[in-house]
Amino acid sequence: MNASRKNCTSCRADACANPHDLLNEATEWLQYARGLTQLLAELIHESDAVDCGRMAIGLESIAAMTRMGLQCTADAHARMSWERAAARENGGRCE
Repeated sequence: MNASRKNCTSCRADACANPHDLLNEATEWLQYARGLTQLLAELIHESDAVDCGRMAIGLESIAAMTRMGLQCTADAHARMSWERAAARENGGRCE
């Protein structure tokens, strides 16, 4: 992940992250989830037997990565809204 975000378990942990950084983080998490989904699908297609315990762990991992991506996206949206509101309060023009 991003080297400047050490030990980040939640996007909310970095109060200084701008929306652009958060959206990049969300993209990374969702790409990891997509990659793991593809890997599990390939393993199932090639396997005669499926280890249900390991499959469950893989699916839980995909859910966690997707949740992180969604959280980062939600945080980015909130921060963009806050920036827009602050610009309006300061007499700035929002489009």
